Amino acid sequence: MKRILTILMTLVMLLAVAPFALAQSEAGSADAQKTEAQGDNQINPKKIIFAHLGDTYGWELPFTHDVRLPLPIIVRGNDGSWRCFSSARLMNGAEYEGFKIASADDANYPSKVVEMVNGTEYRPLDLSITKDVLALIISALVVLACVFSLVRWYRRNPMKAPRKGVGIIEVITQFVYDGVIVCTLGDKAKKFGPYLLTVFFLILFMNLLGLCVIFPAGANLTGNIAITMFLAVCTFLLTNLFGTKHYWKDIFWPDVPLWLKFPIPIMPFIELFGIFTKPFALCVRLFANMMGGHMIVLVLTLLIFIFQATMNSMVVTGATTIVSVAFSLFMLLIDTLISFIQAYVFTMLSTLFISLAQEKGEKEQVIESK
Repeated sequence: MKRILTILMTLVMLLAVAPFALAQSEAGSADAQKTEAQGDNQINPKKIIFAHLGDTYGWELPFTHDVRLPLPIIVRGNDGSWRCFSSARLMNGAEYEGFKIASADDANYPSKVVEMVNGTEYRPLDLSITKDVLALIISALVVLACVFSLVRWYRRNPMKAPRKGVGIIEVITQFVYDGVIVCTLGDKAKKFGPYLLTVFFLILFMNLLGLCVIFPAGANLTGNIAITMFLAVCTFLLTNLFGTKHYWKDIFWPDVPLWLKFPIPIMPFIELFGIFTKPFALCVRLFANMMGGHMIVLVLTLLIFIFQATMNSMVVTGATTIVSVAFSLFMLLIDTLISFIQAYVFTMLSTLFISLAQEKGEKEQVIESK
């Protein structure tokens, strides 16, 4: 127990200290760039926050703003040829074979790879391995490692309960499967359980890895609406492709008074509209909660440097530092809890939507009973 508490306290301290170190490095770099351009030491909080939360073609190493891990850029040029090269060739506004990374202030393609064709920016087909793509691969590998470690344990020790980390994975798996999936889906649990458990653990590890900025963690995956939308679309397809006849009948011809269905299909329109609002709610709920948590921590951290640059008072800076660190640490602990809650809520709602699509009418139930 003491060892577990020590590990947890170490992780909490890393989560608490790392954002301050990153923000200090980014603030220092922003100050230097601002000083060169305008001759003052004002920082740009908006630029720093969105640079940290957004996707990039390189991965900043911990506690430094200048050193980046280059990632492969894979693009299809205007002439139809494919190019593959390191993103290090495009760092600091450099241009390579007509390609460059547009500035964050670019009106058309901010911070994206563009190709210059006769003096005009052209957005090529971009299949590059960006920070978010690599982080998604890392999260998937972590999920596979945890799951297969549990499988390997039961193959070697079929009559023993696992302990330590493997035991924690088993407890979480059993809690979600027995407490959510089986209770909601019943005999359909084995059919949809693998997908729902995969979604739960993937969201959970993406959330937890996103709270720590130390490489290879730190990517704000669930704060990227494209990723949450993809997960919601997967639930949408699984719900509707495997829906029963009774499910589709209730959508296009629900059991309501006839005047609500004909000649103006009021209720069918509402039911059909509800098919698309459910995955939309899944997507936005996960995205907004995780994005909001990251932004609050970054804003609280940047308050230290904003007051330092504007007040020029050690007393004000010291008091702001204490308050910001305390609130940021509190928010990080809350975000850790929210990481579990959001993974659980997404899985629970997905299970509920799938369960509603598996309902059978009285005739279908009679036929199955015979």
